[in-house]
Amino acid sequence: MKRRNFLKNSTLTTAGMLSVPFLTSCQENSSKKLAGSDSSKTIRPIAICTWNFMNATAKAWEVLEKGGSSLDAVEQGVMVEEADINNETVGVGGRPDRDGRVTLDACIMDKDANCGAVLCLENIAHPISVARKVMEETPHVMLVGKGAEQFAYEQGFPKTNLLTEKAKKDWLEWKKNSQYETIINIENHDTIGMLAIDKDGDIAGACTTSGMAYKMAGRVGDSPIIGAGLFVDNAVGGATATGVGEEVVRTVGSFLIVELMRQGMSPQEACEEGVKRIMEKNKDRKDFQIGFIAINKKGETGGYCIHPGFSYRTYSEEGHTNNPSDSFLKA
Repeated sequence: MKRRNFLKNSTLTTAGMLSVPFLTSCQENSSKKLAGSDSSKTIRPIAICTWNFMNATAKAWEVLEKGGSSLDAVEQGVMVEEADINNETVGVGGRPDRDGRVTLDACIMDKDANCGAVLCLENIAHPISVARKVMEETPHVMLVGKGAEQFAYEQGFPKTNLLTEKAKKDWLEWKKNSQYETIINIENHDTIGMLAIDKDGDIAGACTTSGMAYKMAGRVGDSPIIGAGLFVDNAVGGATATGVGEEVVRTVGSFLIVELMRQGMSPQEACEEGVKRIMEKNKDRKDFQIGFIAINKKGETGGYCIHPGFSYRTYSEEGHTNNPSDSFLKA
């Protein structure tokens, strides 16, 4: 049963920040407004994603430039990375868990706060598209594991072997040398999160990942959790996260950033505060990475992280821009 029909027929109704001196800033593009993006003029389309995924933002911009929706733009944009076998952190080619199984997580959210997510999904190359089907074709928000996989087959998604030979070889090498401790490389990433504004000024977001390399079986981070790895409020803006998801979940990070923007912070200020709150719960701990990006209704963007190595990419009528980390964690 489609969600709209379910809600229509149902008798149920739904009732209706601190400073940390050693944190580092990611170079950002947020203070510079897009041309003509003040509140009295038409909002210009823009796509923004975590990390330097040029092909993903280019695909999203292709959709936006043709007048497509922000929802289509973010879905098609992140699908580029899901299909890239050289990207070992997303989709096909993603690193497996410690048992050698590749499990994928993804979520998507539209301008009307509709959302869908899949968790621990196996054998499906494009979890973001399955998440969209959950949003549009079911009364639910999340489907997990075998249930999510069966739903994907019912929706026509083909079964795909996600474990590439390279990923398998790396996993076997890890097994030989490790003590089954999760490896956290602060310069490595594990997520693509994308936000977009279309010609109508509507915002959507998507987030997809294969999760932490060699994680415990069944582990899920922040990426498919609405409010943690991704949140969109069409009246305010959107945010998405990358890094060690357990820490983002603890602060409901993306929701927090959108709420801070609602209270008047710029995207940059909100991302900085989001990271600072995480670090307040992790005093003197420097062995993990968190990165946030955000966009507001005006098309202003921002990003912030703990360690150098994080970047985010934007694509608008002003061009394609990579915004790298410009400083480092100070002792």
